[in-house]
Amino acid sequence: MANIKRFRILVMGRANAGKTTILQRVCNTTDNPEIFDGEGNKVLAIEVEAKCFQRGHHNIEHEHVFSSNPGFVFHDSCGFEAGSAGQFDEMKSFVVNRAVTGSLKKRIHAIWFCIPMTDYQRTVTAAERKFFNECDTGHVPVIVLLTKADALQLAAMEELLDDNIEVGEAKKQAAEKEKELLERWLAHIKGILEKCKFPPKAYVSVQKMHQEGANCTTLMECTTNAVKEEGLQRLLISTQQSSIALCVEYAVKR
Repeated sequence: MANIKRFRILVMGRANAGKTTILQRVCNTTDNPEIFDGEGNKVLAIEVEAKCFQRGHHNIEHEHVFSSNPGFVFHDSCGFEAGSAGQFDEMKSFVVNRAVTGSLKKRIHAIWFCIPMTDYQRTVTAAERKFFNECDTGHVPVIVLLTKADALQLAAMEELLDDNIEVGEAKKQAAEKEKELLERWLAHIKGILEKCKFPPKAYVSVQKMHQEGANCTTLMECTTNAVKEEGLQRLLISTQQSSIALCVEYAVKR
C-alpha cells in the first residue's frame, strides 16, 4: 500500500450531472483537467480536452488529473443511459478489471455514481438499475452522489405555493421544505437501489458545487468511511484538500 501515491476514482453518471464541477471543487480549481493515457502520455491539447471531458466523448481508460492536486486520478465513464450495450460492456469490463488488477497503482479505489436532482422526477433510470444489478465492484465501494441538490429550491417553493402559503412565508419555509424534499427523494432512491443485487455502499448529497470554495468535506468523509481499508483511508485523507478538520478527526480516531 505504501507504493500507492495517488487515489483513483471512477466517476459515473448521466450527462450534465455536474461531474466536472464536483471534481474541480474537490481539487480546488476552476481549470480543466489534463488527460493522459495509461502510459502517462498526454492525449489531447488542453482546449480539446475540456470539450471532450464535458461532452462525454472520451475513453474510460484515460486518466483525468488536475494540476492543483495530482494526488487524485479520475476516470470518467460516459453516460450509458442511451442504452448502448457497447458502452455498458466497456464500462463493466473496466470496473471488473480495475477492481482486481494485480497492479496496485492501476486499481480504482472508489466509484462516485452521480444522480442529478435537476432530473428528480427520473431519479433512477433503467441503465442505473442495470449497473447496480449486474456490476459486482468487489471491494471497491460505490458512493451515490445526489448532485445539484440545490435545484430542489424551486420545487420546494412550488410545493409551498401549491399549499396556498403566501410568498413571503413560503420563502421563510423554503429551506426546510428543500431539506424535506431531499430526504424524500433520497429515501426513494435508496428504496430502489437497495433491492438491487449490488447496492451502493453509501449515499451523499452535494450542492452549490458551482460556487468557488464549496464545501466537499461531507463527500470526502463519506468516501473515507466507505473505503474501509486503513491504508487507502490514509491516502485519501492526505490527498484531499477540502478539510483540515477531517485530517485532525482521522488522526484522533487512529
